[in-house]
Amino acid sequence: MNLIFLLVGLSLLIFGAEIIIRGSVSFGKKLNVSLFAIGIVIVAGGTSLPELASAIKAIVTNHTDLAVGAVVGSNIANLILIMAATSLVLPIDNINQNQINQAWMNIGLGLILILMHILILPFNYLYGIVAVLFLFLIMFFQVKKGAINITSIDEKGDYSIVVSAIFIVLGIFLLVYGSDLFVDSAINIANELNIPEAVVGISLVAFGTSLPELAVGIIAAVRRKVDFALGNILGSNIYNVLGVLGISSFFGNFNIPNVIGYQNLYFMLFVTLLILGFMVFIKRINRLYGSVGLVLYLSYIFYIYN
Repeated sequence: MNLIFLLVGLSLLIFGAEIIIRGSVSFGKKLNVSLFAIGIVIVAGGTSLPELASAIKAIVTNHTDLAVGAVVGSNIANLILIMAATSLVLPIDNINQNQINQAWMNIGLGLILILMHILILPFNYLYGIVAVLFLFLIMFFQVKKGAINITSIDEKGDYSIVVSAIFIVLGIFLLVYGSDLFVDSAINIANELNIPEAVVGISLVAFGTSLPELAVGIIAAVRRKVDFALGNILGSNIYNVLGVLGISSFFGNFNIPNVIGYQNLYFMLFVTLLILGFMVFIKRINRLYGSVGLVLYLSYIFYIYN
C-alpha cells in the first residue's frame, strides 16, 4: 500500500510541477517578461520542483537523511541511468566545450560535498545564500550562451492571467500534498524494510523523481533531438546540489549522513569522471557508455541493498 501511495504522491508532484511551469510561463508572457528571463528561472528550478518539494518536506519533518540521499541518488541516476538509456537509443556526438565545463563544475561540487562531509560542515543559511546566488549566476551564463534549451518553454501555452494564477495556486497545492504523500510513504517503506532512510532516498526516491527526465531523454533520442540532452542533465545535477540543497538549507540545518558520505559521494564523483572521460577522450557519449552505465547503475542498486 505504501508503494501505491508513493506512486500517487510522485504523480501529484510531477503534475503539480508541470502546471506551475505552464502557469508561470504564461503569467510571465502576460507581464511581457522576456523568454530569456523566464528560461533562467524555469530551467534553473522548474524541472526540479518535485525534488525540491520532497526535500523541503523531508527536512521540516526532521528526515534530512532522506533529502540528502535523494539528491545524491538523483545525480547518480541522471549520469548512469538517464544518459545511458538515452545514448543506447541514440549516441550523442556533439560534445562541446561548454558541456565539458559543466562536467568540471559537477566534479568541483562533488569534491565540495565530500569536503563538507569530512569536515562535518552543515548545510545552513550561509550555504543556502552562497549556493543560490552561485546557481543563478551559472544558469544566467548557461542560458545566455545557448547551452541549455529554452525553446520548449515557448510551447508551454498561453493562458489568461486568471487561468495562469489558478494553475500556479493549484500546482503549489499539488506539490505540497504530493510531497507529504511521497515522503511519508518513503519513510514508511524504510521502516517496514528496516533500512536507513538515506538508502531509500538514494535509490527509490531518487529513481522516482528521475522518471520524468528518463522519459524525456528517451523520447528525445527517438525523435533524434539529443543536442541539449547532455547539457540539461549536467545542469540538472548542478541545480540539485546548489538549488535543492541550497534552498532546503533555509528550512533547517543538516549534515551529510555517513552512509552517504563514506561511499555514495565517491561513487557520484566516479561516474562524473567517467562521463567526462568519454567527453574528452572519445568525444561522444556512445552505446558503450550506455551499456557500461546501465550495468553500473543496476550493480550499484544491488550493492546498496546488500
